[in-house]
Amino acid sequence: MPSQKKGLNAILQAGLLAGSLDIITACVQYYVVTGKNPLKVLNFIASGLLGKEALGKGVYVNEWWLPVTGLLLHFVIAFSFTVFFYWVYPLIRAVAKNRTITGLLYGIFVWCVMNLAVLPLVMGAKFPSDWWKAAQSMLILMVMIGLPISFIIGKYYDRK
Repeated sequence: MPSQKKGLNAILQAGLLAGSLDIITACVQYYVVTGKNPLKVLNFIASGLLGKEALGKGVYVNEWWLPVTGLLLHFVIAFSFTVFFYWVYPLIRAVAKNRTITGLLYGIFVWCVMNLAVLPLVMGAKFPSDWWKAAQSMLILMVMIGLPISFIIGKYYDRK
C-alpha cells in the first residue's frame, strides 16, 4: 500500500483539480447563458449554508466574503467527493481498471448525490425538470469531477 503522505498528496491534487475545473466551468457556463456576473454562482453555493439572503435579496447584499464562502464550500464538497472516492477505490478496484468508465460513472454518482439528496435537502430544490440542463450538468460533473478524481486516485493506487 502506498504511503499516507502520497495518499494525502493524491487527494489534494485530485480535489484541487476537480474542484477548480468544476467551478470554472460552472462560472463560464453561467456567464455565457445569462450574461450575468459569474460570482452569483458562488453566492448560490453560499446560500446553501447561509440561506436565501445570500442570493442578494437580504442582509448579505454585496458582501465581499459571500463568494469566498461559496468558493470554500464548493471545495469542501469537491474534497468530500475526492476523499470518498479515495476511501472506496480499494473496494471497487476490480471494476475500476478502466479509469475513464470509472470516472464517468463516478461523475453520474456525484450528480445523483447532489441533485437527488444535497440540493433538495439544503435548498429545497426539486428534481431537474429540464432534461437538457440536467444532462449538461451531469456531463460537466462526469468530465470535470469524475475523470480527474478517477485518474489521479487510480494512479496513486497503481503505485505500489
